[in-house]
Amino acid sequence: MTNPISHPVRLADDIARQLTQLAEHLSQAPSRQAAQILGRVLDCDEGILGRFTTLMVTGAHFAKDTSQHGILPPEVWLAIGRAANELHDIGLDLDEHAETLDALAGTASPTAMPKPVPTAMVVRRRR
Repeated sequence: MTNPISHPVRLADDIARQLTQLAEHLSQAPSRQAAQILGRVLDCDEGILGRFTTLMVTGAHFAKDTSQHGILPPEVWLAIGRAANELHDIGLDLDEHAETLDALAGTASPTAMPKPVPTAMVVRRRR
C-alpha cells in the first residue's frame, strides 16, 4: 500500500522535526557554536529565516491566486502576505546584528572575548 501523504508534505514534516533538533542543539551549545548556528539561521539570503521568508512569499502568491478564484477567503491571503512582509522586515532588523554574531562565532578562544557587561535590561530583569 502506498503512503497517502505526498512527498512535499513529508518534506515539511521532516523540516519541522529538524528545526526542533536544531533548537535542542542551540539550547545546549557553547556561546561560539550558538553564535555560529544563529548566524546561519538568521542569514537573510541563505539561512533558514531567509528561505522561510521566500517560502511564505510563495505561499502568499498561491493564496492570492486561490482567493481571486473564490476558493480561499481574502483574509487568508492577507494574513499570509502580512506574515511574509513581517518576516522580511524582521530579517532586515536582524541583519543589522549579523556582524556581532559573526564576531562571537569567529572568536578563537573565549579568553579573547571582552568580559560581558550586563545591559540595563538585564539588570532590571534581576531586580
